[in-house]
Amino acid sequence: MIQERYLVHHYTPELLIKSYALGVFPMAEHREDARIFFVDPPMRGVIPLHPPRLSRGLKRLLRQDPFSTTINQDFAGVIAACREATPRRQDTWINEAIEDLFCTLHRLGFAHSIEVWDNAGRLIGGIYGMALGGAFFGESMFSRVSNASKCALLHMMARVLCGGFVLFDTQFLNPHLVQFGGAEISRAEFQTRLKTALDTKAQLPLAPDPKPFIAQLLHASMVRS
Repeated sequence: MIQERYLVHHYTPELLIKSYALGVFPMAEHREDARIFFVDPPMRGVIPLHPPRLSRGLKRLLRQDPFSTTINQDFAGVIAACREATPRRQDTWINEAIEDLFCTLHRLGFAHSIEVWDNAGRLIGGIYGMALGGAFFGESMFSRVSNASKCALLHMMARVLCGGFVLFDTQFLNPHLVQFGGAEISRAEFQTRLKTALDTKAQLPLAPDPKPFIAQLLHASMVRS
């Protein structure tokens, strides 16, 4: 199956917003490559929200809630950590241009982050993405401590669910996302769902206390599909 890629020579925050509304997203070949491609994969990863499908282990992690989490308190720190090379992940698809563009989108109110902190106040995990209508586009996450990225994604799922979103896009599917109910759908089905989502009014909750949102995610995950 063909994965369409379009090289872009001039990019702005406005162009990124339009690209997501069309169902394509930006990537770089590697973190030091200055070029940006817009990608339109034949199969798209999504996380179901109605109802969410969580493994028993994730539900247990939610109830334990071992870390402190915040929203939009260190967007720059989260995307920088997602971009950086690590011993386990020697390269990423986030280059400097993508990092700068998303920081601008954050200041404009489109891009959001969940931060995970340890007891010493160190940033140990996080996730960032963009909200557009009733669609949330999850971009990347990182973890410096076991389960930190899982907690970040769970907290983002909780807020996306409570905010009335109908589509949680993960772009690609990997084994890590399967435990969150992640599945692949065709490009055509994604376009259909995206159109519905863009016509849906939703608002990511920004209240600092995550407990009500986590409680609703747990309750919703008990509903049998």
